[in-house]
Amino acid sequence: MRAAICRDFGAPLAIESIELAPPGPGEVRVKIEACAICHSDIHFMDGAWGGPLPAVFGHEAAGVVRAVGAGVRSVSPGQPVVVTLIRSCGSCVSCRHGHEVSCEATGGLGPASPIAAADGESLVQGMATGAFADQVVVHESQLVGVQGEMDSAAASLLACGVITGYGAVVNTAHVEPGATVAVIGAGGVGVNAIQGAKAAGATEILALDINDAKLETALRFGATHGVDCRDPGRAVEAARAPTGGRGADYVFVTVGLGAAVEQAFDLCAPSGAIVLVGMPPSGVTVGLDPGELAGRNQRILGSKMGGSAIRSFIPALIEAYRAGDLKLDELISGRYPLDGINEAIASARNGDVLRNVILF
Repeated sequence: MRAAICRDFGAPLAIESIELAPPGPGEVRVKIEACAICHSDIHFMDGAWGGPLPAVFGHEAAGVVRAVGAGVRSVSPGQPVVVTLIRSCGSCVSCRHGHEVSCEATGGLGPASPIAAADGESLVQGMATGAFADQVVVHESQLVGVQGEMDSAAASLLACGVITGYGAVVNTAHVEPGATVAVIGAGGVGVNAIQGAKAAGATEILALDINDAKLETALRFGATHGVDCRDPGRAVEAARAPTGGRGADYVFVTVGLGAAVEQAFDLCAPSGAIVLVGMPPSGVTVGLDPGELAGRNQRILGSKMGGSAIRSFIPALIEAYRAGDLKLDELISGRYPLDGINEAIASARNGDVLRNVILF
């Protein structure tokens, strides 16, 4: 087996042979068929959030079950699955309340890492997944079975980017029909927030970005207006115009930039909500006036992985895709072999793609 290993932050990944432990109780071994490159992977590889090395990253994947450990009941060998980073115990307070993304006991699920280099060196399993590899061993809770035929590249997108953006709209914010929505950042997560807003029945959907090509893409995914935000002052004016100057009822910040969070306050209507979706590097802070926030009756909501209960949410999205109501294939900008992963990452860094996918 082979994997793309991060040995130094900011350096190209090394393609090396690896060894993988057999699945233990509650664990599943999956042959990876496709793994998309998320910007969270890039942030981790750049050292934005620290952490130990060497590591195998990659967390937006799809494949086929090869073997199951004792006690596994939800999937079986030969079954196609979506592989996510959402690992949950099912019994803590958060899990019992349907907040699997906030599981309080994931540290006790499975070994520290099932991955080792060919010489026996232990490798970190990035985001409890490590899917820039031919195979993975993950906890059963991280998998969702796929019924029927589905392209593995399209299925892989459901593991993170789609559920994070779409879910922030329908699960976290519960956007209602007739609402106005602004989405800061029209990348892979942002366009899925736009798809979620369209599905929720929002009347005005404003996409804000500094990239003209991404704004054009946002319009194809359901945005009603594209706003160039290279000039922050003009961007706020342009974004408020379609809402009669009120601002948007919901503002989704899908990029990890402090300045974007601060801009969201200028875009938010009275009694509106600012939804924080993108993850900035560690240490980034923003300033706010709590009196202004309270006086305008506004809310700030955090949204991790779209607040997704994956066993019900991902199948619902698959049905929407098959019905033609969710664009997945259009999200794929490029397909690369594992040996081309550094090229795929470089392409993703420049901001001109939605998702590059590694095919195994």
